[in-house]
Amino acid sequence: CPAPADLRPLNGTRVCAQLYADNSPYYDQCCAGDVLVVEPGSDVPYMPRQWSARVSSLVVGTRCELNVWSRRGKKGNTRHFGT
Repeated sequence: CPAPADLRPLNGTRVCAQLYADNSPYYDQCCAGDVLVVEPGSDVPYMPRQWSARVSSLVVGTRCELNVWSRRGKKGNTRHFGT
């Protein structure tokens, strides 16, 4: 997985988080497959349809926080990731 400080695309803008579709019991093989990029300040109450129940790994950038809910529309249990 990339280090939190390394979450920058080629154009150099900042990325708040990256969510990955593939996972593995081996750490060096985690963070693979399709990537969903979360930009700073994003407020997305619904996951894109093709990402529902698919995220297996995530990395949150420095000075960012990612909040997720167990149900759509920001309902259900919530978890916070980041510092």
